[in-house]
Amino acid sequence: MCSPIDVSALSLGPLLHEGKAKKVYATGDPQLYAVEFKDTITASNGQFQTQLPGKGALNCQISAQLFTLLEQSGLSTHFRGLLGKGNRWMVVKPLRMIPLEVVLRNRAAGSLLRQLPMAAGQQLKPPLLDLYLKDDTMGDPFLSQARLAILNIITADEHIQLAAMAREANSTLHQALNRVDMDLVDLKLEFGWDSSGKLHLADELSPDNCRLWDQGQNSDSPERILDKDRFRQGLGGLVHAYKEVNQRIQGLGFQPQHYGSMVTL
Repeated sequence: MCSPIDVSALSLGPLLHEGKAKKVYATGDPQLYAVEFKDTITASNGQFQTQLPGKGALNCQISAQLFTLLEQSGLSTHFRGLLGKGNRWMVVKPLRMIPLEVVLRNRAAGSLLRQLPMAAGQQLKPPLLDLYLKDDTMGDPFLSQARLAILNIITADEHIQLAAMAREANSTLHQALNRVDMDLVDLKLEFGWDSSGKLHLADELSPDNCRLWDQGQNSDSPERILDKDRFRQGLGGLVHAYKEVNQRIQGLGFQPQHYGSMVTL
């Protein structure tokens, strides 16, 4: 089991960006940002949303543990530690984000079932990797290789590196979650470059952007669903499901570094 490391307090600066699920702040250290996870949950690119108390803190804790797992497996991420005592703050490395969503699919589910004649839950070997342009106004459109080349967002070599990191992250997480009886059906990843040009995994790793199924439940049981689909499908019990995910991941023993306190500038 990994022991958490306490480091010095971090001062909180001005708000830099607010998205649907998180707020990003500057800090007294120019090499660190602070991220606050919100209780807002959205679907259909923000068309539907509500507040679920406790959801933000759970996503922060789950993400911190999974980022720590990946870091200790040798994969570079932007995660640097948790912050304060509220359980919803994370410290990250500033990155120049790539406007792409990288989706890894281990089983057929969600939008893929509307796009291809596949059976729900069908295993995909090797996992299917899809790229989407990160643009809410356009509905995050799918990018073919030719479309990606036209946009010139990344070079061919950078595409290879990004895909390799995404597949490594998916494989590592899939194996780890399987140990605590959860099936990683698919996940959405985001990446960015640091000031030296090194590529890092970023954003979050939570049931908001990972589809998770409880291996102990029947395939036709709604109780199998431990992710954001509970909101999309109107099943209720989302916070309870996220608590279950957090509890199981705690069993893996990856305890993140922690900044002892937060001071407002």
